[in-house]
Amino acid sequence: MKRFFKFLGYLLLFSAIAGVIAYFYYDEPVPEGSSGIEADRLAEKMLEALSYDDWQNTRYVTWSFRGEHNYVWDKENNQVQVSWDGKSVLLSTQNPFDNAIVTPANSAPEIEEKAIKDAWSYFCNDSFWLIAPYKLFDPGVTRGIVKSEDGKEGLMITYGSGGVTPGDSYLWHLDAHHIPTSYQMWVEIIPVGGIEATWDNWIKTATGAFISTSHSIGGTPLELTNVKTAQTLSELNLEENLFKGLK
Repeated sequence: MKRFFKFLGYLLLFSAIAGVIAYFYYDEPVPEGSSGIEADRLAEKMLEALSYDDWQNTRYVTWSFRGEHNYVWDKENNQVQVSWDGKSVLLSTQNPFDNAIVTPANSAPEIEEKAIKDAWSYFCNDSFWLIAPYKLFDPGVTRGIVKSEDGKEGLMITYGSGGVTPGDSYLWHLDAHHIPTSYQMWVEIIPVGGIEATWDNWIKTATGAFISTSHSIGGTPLELTNVKTAQTLSELNLEENLFKGLK
């Protein structure tokens, strides 16, 4: 037993040292971007490459995040169904904590309250991995151009508000056609700045919008499946009254 605890102590010490080394090796300061007309033009080129108008005109979106959280999103009416682990929550994306519907219903208010909070948190995170490239001109967003050593231009996006972690920054790297290939992150929940995530396997959905269905962070895959868009729920083989009762 003493040997076990001694081994555990060495393991924890090694992990701590590795974490410190990784922090100082990988951590990068947030680069300063040059804001203005050129940055806005670069953002517009990126949106055009991804058929932003088609995304704006899309009403319904479905997807699964890492096979764990499942979504049906009515963009037009700002409503979403979040399903996981046998639970389902219908909520408004404008007022998520008002009049949400939890299934199965539970008589314990604290359990339903937690389910609603979890659903909203999941949606904020998982929808970002779905549609972050379309959020370049959201309210409170600032844009800037960052040039790399080889002269390529990246698009720095900083969110001043929205979601559950406002203040995060992302540096988009684009290919020759202005389609994103990856971004670097400076976010509250990750202590190391500049961690890169890929944006791969772009698909053109039924409504014409482009969505990246595969990401990787440090070799760890993050997949989006069942990604579909439509103008009616029946096109997705779902009942038209799915959101009935949600105000």
